[in-house]
Amino acid sequence: MTIKLYHNPRCSKSRQTLTLLEQRGHQPEIIKYLETPPDADTLKRIIAALGLSAHDLIRQGEAVYKELGLSPDLPEQRLVEAMASEPRLIQRPIVINGDQARIGRPPETVLEIL
Repeated sequence: MTIKLYHNPRCSKSRQTLTLLEQRGHQPEIIKYLETPPDADTLKRIIAALGLSAHDLIRQGEAVYKELGLSPDLPEQRLVEAMASEPRLIQRPIVINGDQARIGRPPETVLEIL
């Protein structure tokens, strides 16, 4: 089974997570999600694998969060659509291994699913 890494090379946590995976002998499929954003269905699968709400996957400090009027009170579908249209809202990095996923903050969190 291929490990997937939703990666932003400009993010230090994302780079550290990739290094950690490589040091453990894993060569993940790297998905540069800002260039190739996941669609709404993919985001729903990621959210389910993480065991989180859609709002928990959103970077609330991004300016676009306020611009779009996002909040935890909005329906899950609206939050998923916002992340699909504005991928910089998505927390990073995300590692997926089978039906499990973790956000690499801190990077060592992903070791739980290897």
